[in-house]
This record gives sequence, structure tokens and C-alpha cells, in this order.
Amino acid sequence: MRSFREIKEDYSFKAEDENRLMALKDIMEESAEEVIGALNVWMMNTKIAVRLLGETTKREHLYEAQKKWFLDLFSGKYDSRYYERLIRIGIVHVKNNIDAHLMNRAINIIRNSCINIINRQCKDIEDTTKNIISLDKILDINLDVITSSYIEEEIRTYSPLYRVKSVLVDFSEKFVQSANLVLVIALIVLTIGAIGLFAFDLKKLFYGDLESGIISSLGSLLIVWVMIELMNTEISHLKGGKFRISIFVSVALVAIIRETMIATLKHEQTEIMYYLIASILVIGFIYWLVIKGEEKLR
Repeated sequence: MRSFREIKEDYSFKAEDENRLMALKDIMEESAEEVIGALNVWMMNTKIAVRLLGETTKREHLYEAQKKWFLDLFSGKYDSRYYERLIRIGIVHVKNNIDAHLMNRAINIIRNSCINIINRQCKDIEDTTKNIISLDKILDINLDVITSSYIEEEIRTYSPLYRVKSVLVDFSEKFVQSANLVLVIALIVLTIGAIGLFAFDLKKLFYGDLESGIISSLGSLLIVWVMIELMNTEISHLKGGKFRISIFVSVALVAIIRETMIATLKHEQTEIMYYLIASILVIGFIYWLVIKGEEKLR
């Protein structure tokens, strides 16, 4: 299955669309009963409703689940967790043998209801058009992700090779999640260690070694800053953001800068200083190249 970031890029779903959907949140919350009510009026006349929703409690549970999904359309949070919720919705539909055609029809009803609400509330034609375009994008993304479960289920049913591949992919995804957990824990431990190093260098200030204390503390503070950036990058990556190689290059650059600052205090040999300065220039140039490459990919 494709990544959620790739799917959003395919639909040109950008920050502007997220902001427009968030701006519609209050309007849609007020009209949620109208939209979900229209959906349920149609749904209760289908054969699948008779089979699955014979009990009142089931109908109430489904109504609340539909309302929550509808309001999530305008939450502004379209990250990996949102993606996982859509996949789970698709899996539930497949397990209950709900025809994909019914899902398409349900989205059509919701789309029409929302467009009517937007037309009533928004007076500016240009703004209304842009709001409807953003609405279409998020509904199409939802439909894309949810119905992909049907396609995968059909392939899994008729292809033994795909079943093996599916098991391997599931295992790999769980392994990657575990590895990411280990990485986050390791980054937390290393960040705490970097803070400890900063505190150790800061102690020199209180023992009268001002020059050494200030330089060492500044170097340690740079390392703490880089560790925080590493944490932010990993958190962003887990939420579906892009992975930034430049942060790892900056770790090496900061380490060499700190080593140079300490070597200056110790009055190291000239050859060592030349080596450190040359290292800063080389790594700095690599860092610049990586930054430029990442900017082109945005």
C-alpha cells in the first residue's frame, strides 16, 4: 500500500486545503446531524442495513462512528494516525461484505450534502469554489484509501503469492515500528546524555575556569540543540513527514566545531588545527549540498 504522503501528493492536497477544511469545521459541526441523517435515510433502505443493523444499539453505534469520521474530515490533522483509521474502516467494510459500490454512493451523498451547506454559508463565489475543491480532495482521498482494502482483499484471496508477500510486508511494518521505537528511546537517552555533558561543562564556570567553561558549554549546547532537532525530525517522520538527511550531517559538523573549540583552548599543534578546520569546510560544504537537495524536493 502506498504511503499517505504519496497519496496526498497525488491529489495535490496541501496546507492550504488543510486550512480551508479547518475553517469549515464549525459550520460542519452544526450541520453534522443533517449530513449523517441524509446518509442514514439512504442506508436504511439498502439490503445490507437489514442484515447488519437489525438491533437499535448497532444503529446507534454506527451513527456515532459515522459522525466521528465526518467531523474528522475537518479536523486539520491528516497524519499517519488518520491514515491508519481509514485503513481500519476499509478492513471493517471488507469483513462485513459491504459492497464497494455502496461506499462510493455513501461518499456521493456526503459530498452533495456538504456542497449544499457550503453554498448556503459561503457568499463569495471564489472562496466557495476553493472550499468545495478542498472538500472534494479529502473525500476522494478517503474513498481511495478505504476502497484500496477491497482491492487488496481480492488479490489476497486469489493469489497465494500475494498472501506470502502480505505476511512479509506486515512483518516488515511491525519490525520498522519496533525499530522506530528503539530509535526514539535511543535519541531520548542520548539527549539526556548531551544535557548531562552540558551541565558538566557548565560546572567549570563555578570553579573559576571561565574561558574553558564558556567554550566547552557552548560546544555542548550545540550538541543538545542538534539532538533536539534529531528528535523533531524523527517525530515528524513518524507522522508521515519527509526524512531529513541534513540533520545527521549537522551532527558531524557540530561535533567537529566543538572539537575545534576545545582544541583551541588546549593550544593543540598547528597540524591538528589545520585538519579540524579542513574537516569543518568539507562537512560544511556537504551540509550545504544536502540542504539544497532537500529544498528542491519540497
